[in-house]
Amino acid sequence: MSDTVKINRGLKGIYFERSGVSHIDGAAGSLTYRGYSIHDLATHSTFEEVAYLLIYGELPTAAELAAFSTRLIAARTLPEEIHTIIAATKHGHPMDVLRTAVSALAALEPASQQVGEEAFIENGIRLTAQVPMIVAAHEAIRNGRTPVAPDPTLSHAANWLWMLKGEKPSAEAARLADVDFILHAEHGSNASSFAARVTVGTEANLHGAITTALATLAGPAHGGAAEDVMKMVAEIGTPENAAAYVKAKRANREAVTGFGHRVYRAEDPRARHMRAGVKALSEEMGQPEWYEILQAVVEAMQPYARHGLNVNVDFYSGVIYQLHGIPMDLYVPIFAIGRVPGWVIQCIEQQRQNILLRPLTLYNGPEERPYIPMENR
Repeated sequence: MSDTVKINRGLKGIYFERSGVSHIDGAAGSLTYRGYSIHDLATHSTFEEVAYLLIYGELPTAAELAAFSTRLIAARTLPEEIHTIIAATKHGHPMDVLRTAVSALAALEPASQQVGEEAFIENGIRLTAQVPMIVAAHEAIRNGRTPVAPDPTLSHAANWLWMLKGEKPSAEAARLADVDFILHAEHGSNASSFAARVTVGTEANLHGAITTALATLAGPAHGGAAEDVMKMVAEIGTPENAAAYVKAKRANREAVTGFGHRVYRAEDPRARHMRAGVKALSEEMGQPEWYEILQAVVEAMQPYARHGLNVNVDFYSGVIYQLHGIPMDLYVPIFAIGRVPGWVIQCIEQQRQNILLRPLTLYNGPEERPYIPMENR
C-alpha cells in the first residue's frame, strides 16, 4: 500500500475545504478579502470596516458600521478574575498569558459556551475587543502599573495604543496600527486558522477554537517572523553591513528572516503598506536608520527574488513596533489582535457545513509481532 499512497507532508498543496473569505494568488502576489483588494482596504478602510466585511461578507453602510463599532466598544470589558489570572502569570510569555486568559474567559462568561452562527458572531465580537485589552493589561501588570481603562471615544487601533502606553496616539500612529491590523486580519488556511477549524470540527465552542489558534500562532514558525527581523536588524547594526550579512547567510545556506513565504512566490502584497508606514514613522520619530537598514537588506536580497525569496509583511512590522517602544515579546500578540476576525469567520465557515477533520497517517512501524512477557524481555 505504501507504494500507492502519495504523502503531502505538511498538507502542502492539499485543498480540504472551500472558502469565500480570502483569496491568495501566490504567483501573482495578490490578496483579496471577500473580493476586495488588500491594497484598497489598506488604503481606504478601517479595521472595524474590515472586521465587518470578513464576518458578514459585505462592506458596511455608515449605519451598519456605526452599529458594529458600538458593539465592539461595548465589549471592551474583562471580568475582574482575568486581571487576577494575569497577575498570577505575569512573568510568563505574553502569548502564554493571552492564551490562558482567553481560555479562562470560556469558564467566566456563560455566553461563551453557546454555539451556532449568531453565538459565534457575538462571542467573536467580544473576543475582538477583549484580546487587545488582555495584552495591554498584562504589559501594565508585569511592570507594576494599573491597567489603563479603555476609551470609548477611540477607534479599535487607537484605543489599543492608548491602553498599551497610557497616552493618546497621534492620528498617524493610530492609522498605522489600523493598517497593521487590516493586513494581518485574514490569510486563508494558515496554521492557526486551520487549527481553529480542527477544533470547531469537533463541535467545540469559539473560545476553545481561538485558544487553539493562539497556541498555534505562538510557534516561531508561524508568528515569530517580526521578532526575528528585529533581532536581525540589531545584529546588522548599520545599512553598510547589510550586504555582507546577506552574503554570509546565503553562503552558509541560512535563511534571511523576512524573505520568502509558504504561499507567495512574488512579493507579499501586504508588504508595500508596511514599508510606507515604516518610512513615515521612522522619519517622524527621528530614527531613519531603522528603515535604511531594512532597505539595504532588501537591496542585497534582490538577486534571490527570482527564487521566490521576496520580502513578506512581517519584514517591516517589527520596526514599527520598535519605533513605538513596544517590547519584542509583544510582537506575536499584536499579530493575534489583528487576526481575531479572520479566525472568527474561519470558524463560522467550518461550522456551516461541519465535518470532523480527521486526516490519515501512513503507518511505517514494525509489522505485527508476538507479545513478549516481562520475564522474557
